[in-house]
Amino acid sequence: MWITSSGVSLHAAFVRRLAGIPNSEGVWVMEKVTSKDGTEIAYDTYGSGPVLVLVAGGFTDRARYVPDAEALASTFTVVNYDRRGRGASGDAPTYAVEREWEDLDAVRSATGARFACAYSSGSMVLFQAGLPFEKQAVMEPPFRVDGAPPAPERYIERLQEYVAAGNPGGAAELFMVEAVGQPKEVVDQIRETPMWAGLEAIAHTLVYDGLQMGDSAVPTELLSTIELPTLALYSNDSPAWLQAAVKQTAAALPNGTAEGHDGTFHTLPPETLARVLTDYFVTA
Repeated sequence: MWITSSGVSLHAAFVRRLAGIPNSEGVWVMEKVTSKDGTEIAYDTYGSGPVLVLVAGGFTDRARYVPDAEALASTFTVVNYDRRGRGASGDAPTYAVEREWEDLDAVRSATGARFACAYSSGSMVLFQAGLPFEKQAVMEPPFRVDGAPPAPERYIERLQEYVAAGNPGGAAELFMVEAVGQPKEVVDQIRETPMWAGLEAIAHTLVYDGLQMGDSAVPTELLSTIELPTLALYSNDSPAWLQAAVKQTAAALPNGTAEGHDGTFHTLPPETLARVLTDYFVTA
């Protein structure tokens, strides 16, 4: 859970921050930084220590990463931000992939982040931004390698058509059923829950992630130019093709390392992630 300016006195929060004292939940009041194109990007800060920024994956906002941020906060100052078009961050009338690289740079500059950890398709934001972090980590970039299910036909175009038609639910269902592989009956059940409205609110950003991923092949040419030490993580419970994609990603990086840990599909437990990132960023 995060605290917003509507829930706590800004003056009191400012005094606490100057004194180095977090609020009762260890979370600072939400802050915003202005990106290069004038879009405001919202973020929360947890804990203390070297600054680590989390880069969200597709179809999520910063609420999804609160458990990870809380687990990491014992070692790091964790910056958990909303990518543009999500949560409390702003957006622009037109989208270009470069804007998200600038957003990440604005967050890095505002917080002094030394490290970054990107999830799923957020990995391509991190890779393409090329920012001067000391080390970085990625969690299961979903590149399609041998054995992966085929990409949906006209995926980005169909997403754009749903969004343009004012049908975010159609875009959400396309992603969940055809891209992720969830049974349609499960998606139909989710449609009847309160969480569906929140998914529809960020469904247009599925286009953003599709554009970031491009053809979804492992971008070996790009990766070969990234000298930054990079830890590529995967869950031992993820499909074999996704684990292979992570290993191929690490192999294409000049200073890449792949590690698998026990988890669930496309996810590691927060306590595992905290242990692994502490070992990689701080101890190693």
